[in-house]
Amino acid sequence: ESIFYVPNIPMNVSGTETTNSVSHFILVGFPSSPEMQLLYFGLFSVVYTLTLMGNAAIVCAVRWERRLHTPMYILLGNFSLLEICYVTTTVPNMLANFLSSSKSISFVNCFAQFYFFFSLGCDEGFFLCIMAFDRYLAICRPLHYPRIMTKQLYTGLAIFGWSCGFVLFLTPVVLISQLPYCGPNTINHFLCDPAPLMMLSCSEDTTTQFIYSTFNAVFMIGTFLFVLCSYALVIVAVLRMPSAAGKRKAFSTCASHLAVVILFFGSIMVMYVSPRSGHPVQVQKIVTLFYSVITPLCNPLIYSLRNKEMKTALRKVFRTEIPAHKI
Repeated sequence: ESIFYVPNIPMNVSGTETTNSVSHFILVGFPSSPEMQLLYFGLFSVVYTLTLMGNAAIVCAVRWERRLHTPMYILLGNFSLLEICYVTTTVPNMLANFLSSSKSISFVNCFAQFYFFFSLGCDEGFFLCIMAFDRYLAICRPLHYPRIMTKQLYTGLAIFGWSCGFVLFLTPVVLISQLPYCGPNTINHFLCDPAPLMMLSCSEDTTTQFIYSTFNAVFMIGTFLFVLCSYALVIVAVLRMPSAAGKRKAFSTCASHLAVVILFFGSIMVMYVSPRSGHPVQVQKIVTLFYSVITPLCNPLIYSLRNKEMKTALRKVFRTEIPAHKI
């Protein structure tokens, strides 16, 4: 059942509203029977718990195992911590809505979720670039790597990766939050996504739409091309390696990293470079669910848990006696 908030809206001479009349939004989520809502709650609770456990295990291993205090693993630890924050911006609210009949979120909380979710997503893109740059230096410039990738540099890169998204996404969030909202207030999504938010606005602000689309296009295409160019140079360097075993190991690492890059950037480019491109609502939800929930679940397996050094560190940190071949 759709819920609309249609107040008595004061109009100015031009016929547009003079004040923002919407105090909350309704997140439709995945409408279904109460039994299915409980099933969704259980399923996503398990996914969320596994995501937290997998990424937290990597953070702990990097923090406590001295052998992992290298630029590659420190960046992986930061990336895993970022994934924990990223998935936490949306999943707890989605779980609460599965058990709620109102599915309401306040105006302020909606835009706070919008800001943190997309800022952290932007940070994830920057971290993928930083990690690609680190692999490029390690494989293509191995003799100069210790001199270039100093503690000061990778610490600065990590700070840059964490902070850039929060700075850059202030402008789109402020612009969209300043649009006039006079009703309806129902968002057919499980999070406060900018495309349906702009569609709910009472005015057609083409300037905000243009700025938002341009921002997304520049950021996504720029970071994606940077990562692809970095790994293209890595692949060229790997092909020149004389050792077949070295080639297989390097190609395996590159393939894992590129899989995450393609999954993440491919889905967000489809969704956000053209916010009003007319994707079916269910497709929007599935694609958003994929990069916001499923990818953070898979990243620990793809990036680290298949790594022998990481598995050894995890066994040492958590004092497990599981044979290596069974992990």
